[in-house]
Amino acid sequence: MTELTLYNSGTRRKERFQPLDPDHVRLYVCGPTVYDRAHLGNARPVVVFDVLVRLLRRLYPRVTYVRNITDVEDKIINAAREGGETIEAVTERTTRWFHEDMAALGALPPDIEPRATETIAEMIALIERLIANGHAYAADGHVLFDVPSFPKYGALSNRSVEEMEAGARVEVAPYKKAPSDFVLWKPSSDDQPGWPSPWGRGRPGWHIECSAMSWKELGADFDIHGGGLDLIFPHHENEVAQSLCAFPGSGFARLWMHNGMLLVAGEKMSKSLGNFLTVSDILAEGPWAGAAFRLLLLKTHYRMPLDYSRERLAEAKAELDDFYTPLFATAGNPERDTEDAAELVDWALAPLLDDLNTPLALSRLHDLRTLANIDAAGGSATAVLARMDRKRDLIPGEAVTALRRAASVLGMLGSDPRTWRQGAGGDAAEIEAAIEARLAARRARDFAQADRIRAELLAKGIVLEDTRDGTTWRRAS
Repeated sequence: MTELTLYNSGTRRKERFQPLDPDHVRLYVCGPTVYDRAHLGNARPVVVFDVLVRLLRRLYPRVTYVRNITDVEDKIINAAREGGETIEAVTERTTRWFHEDMAALGALPPDIEPRATETIAEMIALIERLIANGHAYAADGHVLFDVPSFPKYGALSNRSVEEMEAGARVEVAPYKKAPSDFVLWKPSSDDQPGWPSPWGRGRPGWHIECSAMSWKELGADFDIHGGGLDLIFPHHENEVAQSLCAFPGSGFARLWMHNGMLLVAGEKMSKSLGNFLTVSDILAEGPWAGAAFRLLLLKTHYRMPLDYSRERLAEAKAELDDFYTPLFATAGNPERDTEDAAELVDWALAPLLDDLNTPLALSRLHDLRTLANIDAAGGSATAVLARMDRKRDLIPGEAVTALRRAASVLGMLGSDPRTWRQGAGGDAAEIEAAIEARLAARRARDFAQADRIRAELLAKGIVLEDTRDGTTWRRAS
């Protein structure tokens, strides 16, 4: 495989990825604020960076993936107050929901998942450094970052301070030196969470949290910082300012990656529009929905806007059915590492090296599926292989092996093919008994009874398929 190139939001161009330490790639991705169910927009960066991490682990000997949990924030305080419960109860429940939902999308957990409430000491230390370096000041129980003290402010989002003030909700407060200054620490009342600090009992501002957590887990310099496009300003812009000013001479994140927005029916999600959807809403569609939603996300390049609809989810489900067909017919051997299988995997995954081009990689996975179908049928794959500039024919089972291995880097096709085809449900034993009864009727040459059993199962959405190896079943799409 050739070198990896990624689009750097900081320089606004694609660059060859050169890790600070080729033996240890380090990345930080902004995680959820845990006050409610994760919505579809929350899920997109999780899947995008899950694919990136899987690819990096294929290319480099060691990768450390950090994704935080923000468990102290005003939205959490408000949710606890409205629900009449403790903040700890809210964050424990919503964090569990988040983990369950992301696992259902096939996302691997991060290597490290720091929580804001466990990183307060590092936040205070960073704020003290900023004050000592002349980039922050205490005023009226608050500590604020002095934006005019950092001339490069706005470089990440490519905006002037005036443009940023005009496009953001800037809090007007008498204790601010400049309207653009933002809060690093703020006082807490008795009914709000708070920690002792040199500036009184209080809690951190949102932006300082990620600077502290990335510093604690990855150091002052690391390779990649990621998140949604909506985080570039003000969150990531403020992270850059805080971290570079706290550690003069450091580079903070060397490369910035941002995924595009997710729309529903062509519009931004909004409860007022009635198009606000959570991941749990999608998962309720069926046991197949998590994998189908993941595929739907990967069918659009990560930097492009993505439009969700139930129709597109159904199309993704049908596409997965096609992918699983050869896997059901031929097991392959994922452990078998033949030279030909490795070449097929490299060929299928090569588009990922060009700024994570998942749509093209999926197209090549479809070619592998075609090869696997031909292989399962015992036909010749010469014509398909020629499109890949390959002259050698395949060893039986090799295409399925390559399909499984390449798909795993995209986090796909991890289900047992039989389970995928049959779906979830407690009626599997009943269906198997009906199939046995049909086979008995056929052996007795009672074909009318056999046909009645097939028709009854079909009316329940169960499709029977007779093969040389016996009768199999699946749930109708």
